[in-house]
Amino acid sequence: MFSHVPSPQLEPIITARELSKVYPVALKDPGVLGTLRHFFRRTYRYIPAVQSISFQIQPGEVVGFLGPNGAGKTTTLKMLTGLIHPSGGTVQVVGHTPYQRDPAFLQQITLVMGQKQQLLWDLPAMDSLRINAAVYEIPEKDVQERVGELTELLNLEGKLTQPMRKLSLGERMKAELLAALLHRPQVLFLDEPTLGLDVNAQASMRQFLRDYNRRYGATVLLTSHYMADITALCERVLVIDAGRLIYDGDLDELLEQFAPYREVKLELAHPCPIPQLEFYGEVRTDRDPGGAGVCEVRLWVQREQLTQTVAKLLADLEVLDLTVTDPPIEEVIGRVFQGGIPTLTDS
Repeated sequence: MFSHVPSPQLEPIITARELSKVYPVALKDPGVLGTLRHFFRRTYRYIPAVQSISFQIQPGEVVGFLGPNGAGKTTTLKMLTGLIHPSGGTVQVVGHTPYQRDPAFLQQITLVMGQKQQLLWDLPAMDSLRINAAVYEIPEKDVQERVGELTELLNLEGKLTQPMRKLSLGERMKAELLAALLHRPQVLFLDEPTLGLDVNAQASMRQFLRDYNRRYGATVLLTSHYMADITALCERVLVIDAGRLIYDGDLDELLEQFAPYREVKLELAHPCPIPQLEFYGEVRTDRDPGGAGVCEVRLWVQREQLTQTVAKLLADLEVLDLTVTDPPIEEVIGRVFQGGIPTLTDS
């Protein structure tokens, strides 16, 4: 596994060592006898959700947490926030053991889960914010100051006095985020915060998180299926698959290590059969079921062979347009999970 080496000058704000979570699932045979056995003597199988993962995060870092569905991302976040007890290993967040749920710990963290609502549907957001402020014992002067500041950052002017049900999805998500940040936590755990938002709302949310991190030095651990969230906010990523941490390091290094390709986009004057194009590189275009060939194609070409391949393409084919870019990060990450790229090994 590639590991990110933290700066020795800073004390990590999050430390996980050999963190594991195993869920017992009761087994039951069908029928009355199966029910009786299940009642008096249960048997279990054990499902490992997270398997001995270790990492550290420094104060002020914004770290992406990537993995396919069911990889263990949300389970890890729940252990880091104290919602569930780990089966093994240790975890420290802002100097506390999360599952002990100390009030001093809860004052310094927040967890935002996409489309999981905490604000009351029929009440204006401001009423719910006052309840949150009372729970966290925030003085009224600070409440007014923080609400004003966050409202401006989130572009929610005039929205907090309207019932939540009358706000758009993007406005509701922003109001939920405002509520989660009212007590000004040091650590933000964000689980799919832009889920379901349109492109403009996603961009607005990313800009807010970037500004909030810069202004307050907050530490952010972010999971998202929208890779634009990760590329816009995170220099470092953790990659988890089947409960195991398979990468911890810079996003650019991940792409360099596991995408030793450049993507060549071609527009051809005449259709070209897919088998002929495969001679130049890995074809990323959907195959033509009729076998007539394609006029537009994406090829993945080894970086060291790029110049030679482009020259050959121009010489062999009638090319109308050609562009060379890095491959989409979504496809690179997808190949890591699908095993299309060699397994990570110790560096």
